[in-house]
Formats: sequence, C-alpha cells, structure tokens
Amino acid sequence: MSKPMTKTQLVAALAEEMGSDKKSASSALDGIINIITKEVSNGGAVTLPGVGKIYCRERPARMVRNPATGEQIHKDADKVVKMTIAKALKDSVNG
Repeated sequence: MSKPMTKTQLVAALAEEMGSDKKSASSALDGIINIITKEVSNGGAVTLPGVGKIYCRERPARMVRNPATGEQIHKDADKVVKMTIAKALKDSVNG
C-alpha cells in the first residue's frame, strides 16, 4: 500500500489538472473543505459526484467496555461523520 497523498501533493495535482497556479488550487481546495465542513456540521450532507456522499449520523447513548480493564462505561450520545463511496469509484478501483 502506498503512502497517502499529502495536501501539498493534492494542491500540486489540482493545479496541474486545472491548468492554474498552486495558490488558486489551494484556495479552491480550502473553499471546498470549508463548504463540506459547514454543511456536514449543520446536519446536512454533501455529494461529491463520482467520489461519494459525506454525511453526519447520530449515535445513541450506549454502554461500552474499556478493553484494558473490562469495565463497562456509559457513553453519551454523539455524532459521527460517515462517507458512502460512489459505485463509480468502487468499480474503478476493482476493475
């Protein structure tokens, strides 16, 4: 498995794909990240065509076990960010 792409590498690849400079590509990437963060944190969802859907899901309060001690602990309800991967991306990886 190769190392994940860093933000610098992503900005450079995006600038090359756009035919633009790295500053514009960095601004575009930061803008997309800010929009996704705002929408998902407000309970919405964002669909990135060909990539997937990012959304927030609420988890109910539950009992969890501390693996070190085996003690049962009550965990309050919380929210988690989930992503469903698009079929097109799955097919391109597997095919």
